Amino acid sequence: MELRHLRYFIAVADELSFTKAAQKLRLAQPSLTRQVRNLEAEIEVRLLNRTNNRVTLTDEGRAFLFDAKKLLAMCEESVANVQRMQRGERSELNIGYLASVHYPLLPATLGAFRKLWPRVALNLFDMRRDEQFQALDSHRIDLGFVGLRPMHPAPNFHWERFAYDAILVVLPTGHALASKPKVKLADLAVQFFVGMSARTHPGDREWLTEIGQRAGFTPKILQEADAESTAIRFVADGLGVALMPEQISGLPHDGVEFRPLSPSLHRETTIAWRADNPSKPLQDYIQILKDLARGM
Repeated sequence: MELRHLRYFIAVADELSFTKAAQKLRLAQPSLTRQVRNLEAEIEVRLLNRTNNRVTLTDEGRAFLFDAKKLLAMCEESVANVQRMQRGERSELNIGYLASVHYPLLPATLGAFRKLWPRVALNLFDMRRDEQFQALDSHRIDLGFVGLRPMHPAPNFHWERFAYDAILVVLPTGHALASKPKVKLADLAVQFFVGMSARTHPGDREWLTEIGQRAGFTPKILQEADAESTAIRFVADGLGVALMPEQISGLPHDGVEFRPLSPSLHRETTIAWRADNPSKPLQDYIQILKDLARGM
């Protein structure tokens, strides 16, 4: 059975006339009649009643018409999808981000992208940084708001900095340094630190070590956390101090105080995507993000 047989049958079934269907298909009526009879013979089911120049659907014909239309629609959608892929387009754009870190640009970029690509589905996934890298590697997301760029990034990824995060020190409530409006980084030399796990936050430990060494000391990491909320709890429990992006202060933080550093400390925030991803919506989204970042 060929798809053209289904199209011929659907045309006759919709018109309930071989003459009108033939005109619609720009096909000779005898040829159309023969093709529909061949379809019935192939599936061994009578689909149409032909009496006194009148055409009606059999019960089997009505059931087959529904399925035939559905099958043709699926085929047409499949063809449209592969054509969009050939043009570098995708019917969806999947983005990973860390919900605990507020990115002011994210809502604005989504709105601008929706205007440009109204038919492309946007899907957001709350993922840790390590989960974003894994999802990028397995093509489950197209782009990740990964934050800190690892010291040794994967060669098959592209990176783009879109912001600099202000870094604050997180101190237990009542800590001696919490009485100061600003904390010198060198004053943290004698403190224990709560760091982020190398498994879930690749590059964080190296970054913290480098920042401490610039101030003349090597941070003593007493405890590591898999999530920012856990790190805050560890600080509140007195296990150490932490250096975290300013956006983290938006999380519930009973028992801790956030203080700026002197001199101020900033850390780049990046997005990452696969170098071999040809998606045109992805490239347009990246450009939207870059344009909006320049305007802030």
